[in-house]
Amino acid sequence: MQVKLKKTEVRNKEFSYHGFEQLDGDHSFKKAVPGAYVEYQVRKRHGGKVVYFNFELAREMGLIESSHPDKFSKKLESVILDTFGIVIINEYDLIHKTKFAKEDIKPKKYMATRYLQLQHPCPTGKTSGDGRSIWNGEFAAHGKVWDVTSCGTGATCLSPATHKYKKFFKTGDPTISYGCGYSETDEGLSTAIFSDILHKNQHSTERVLAILEFEKNIGITVRAHPCLLRPSHFFNHLKQGNLEALEQITDYFIERMKKNKSWKNVPTNRTKKYDYFLEKVSHDFAKAAAKYEDDYIFCWFDWDGDNTLMNGGIIDYGSIRQFGMFHHEYRYDDVERYSTSIKEQKQKSKYIVQTFVQLVDFLKTGQKKNITSFKSHAALNEYEKTFEYYKNYNLIYKIGFAPSKIEGILSNKKNMHLVSKFRSAFTYFERAKSQRGIYKVADGITWDAIFCMRDILRELPQLLLLRNQEYLSAEEFIEIIRSSYAKKNDLKIAKERKIKIQQFQKYYLLLLKAVGRSCNTKVDKMLLEITMRSSIINKYERVTGDSITIITDKILHTRPSLQNIEIYEILQEFGSSQNLNPDKTKSKPRNGVKRSSVLYGMFKIVNDYREGI
Repeated sequence: MQVKLKKTEVRNKEFSYHGFEQLDGDHSFKKAVPGAYVEYQVRKRHGGKVVYFNFELAREMGLIESSHPDKFSKKLESVILDTFGIVIINEYDLIHKTKFAKEDIKPKKYMATRYLQLQHPCPTGKTSGDGRSIWNGEFAAHGKVWDVTSCGTGATCLSPATHKYKKFFKTGDPTISYGCGYSETDEGLSTAIFSDILHKNQHSTERVLAILEFEKNIGITVRAHPCLLRPSHFFNHLKQGNLEALEQITDYFIERMKKNKSWKNVPTNRTKKYDYFLEKVSHDFAKAAAKYEDDYIFCWFDWDGDNTLMNGGIIDYGSIRQFGMFHHEYRYDDVERYSTSIKEQKQKSKYIVQTFVQLVDFLKTGQKKNITSFKSHAALNEYEKTFEYYKNYNLIYKIGFAPSKIEGILSNKKNMHLVSKFRSAFTYFERAKSQRGIYKVADGITWDAIFCMRDILRELPQLLLLRNQEYLSAEEFIEIIRSSYAKKNDLKIAKERKIKIQQFQKYYLLLLKAVGRSCNTKVDKMLLEITMRSSIINKYERVTGDSITIITDKILHTRPSLQNIEIYEILQEFGSSQNLNPDKTKSKPRNGVKRSSVLYGMFKIVNDYREGI
């Protein structure tokens, strides 16, 4: 039985931070998959300070005690700096015989993992992987294992720059950007803000545990997740035809999923075990692709499997965006190429699954076949079915139906006919584009969407309730969904558009009536329930990639007057305000004039950029 401490006892308690000692460079991956990483000695990095520490995540992990308050102490800050304030001793240091104080060198080596990378000169992943990150280790507590990595810890031999220029770089070399091995504080802050919001909204994602800052805005971002392996960690071995390493990493991953109780009843038979692995991967990527598309999240799925976790979750926020509307022509400019678009993510995700089909066949037969021979595999048919299931599920959820009702809707053929008709009308407006066409933006190109579908899903149920289920006129409907991107010529109500407006409302109401009959609930009562839920799910103020960038700049500008605990509290309260779960337990707002002033500015930015990219 756990005794709950009184507030005075918590304040006076001396907390232990022994959990941090686990993060000393050791990781089970080293023994399980030899040769799949490069090891580096590391040394202490002096002059750092803690900008941010995620108390909520640290308690969830078991890294700090559950009774630990959201409060820094000299001891805690010292432990964070000692654990994560490190830099690798890299090849440049060794070649130039750079001298370091013996007491600064950590006893154990840390690993940079090898994986496939689209932007790397080597197409088989022999020389690519963690270019500026190392794995601090793995942390085990409460029956769960977490991977912990740090970005900005020095230039490794696996960065694209090393092989493009055929030389090793000194960590911090100002002549090279990505290859210098450092990251910046603003990168860490934007990742902390964004990942916390997406985590609160049921997306699997890496999360920021801590941010350290050194001179000239140079930072280290510490990230955690129950498994930080990516498909690209597998695909390099597949490309190289390294069957032994492929089997090692696949078995290792399956065991991690079992250990964390993410997968249950995994078959012991070797063939069936790999079939189970493929089934899970196919399902997870189909579900993730559908949710990203419906939540307007651009995460750049591609053939290398580098920008995603093994469950389809989000990693590396350098190019991640959440759009305010379905800006499906936006493409990120990665200097040498443009990225995929959000609409293309489904096919790219499916191709990742097809690569896993090829991988599993290689494991089972010992022969590596051409990937094109698997384009009609049963796993890809299941992918399509799963994707469609979650596209329908997500839309019904966004209407405002409770999860307890959605399963019943999806299992009823008559209801699914109505869902299909409604989805067709919804998609027509969601994908409508401005007559302006494609144009350049700060980090890529785009073609504006013109209708904000959150607005109609939020406003329609209460208007139908007030008007005794009378349809909105075409003009009223367009006035609600029109965005600031829409010009006069974009808003003309031609015959086809008028028909779609009628169909949208017709099938919306027919679906409500059908569900009402099945659960013996009057439509007005259902409209009231949906009004309440939809107002949260389709909140007016919703963060976008642009707003996150501007908010990060605002926090950095205000930082000299903020303590690190205030930054944590601001981010916590801001993240809670963006939690779009209507079933969530409301948290009490935090007090503080300074924090309220900063938060007000953040909320205003979200409001101003709510429709953008």
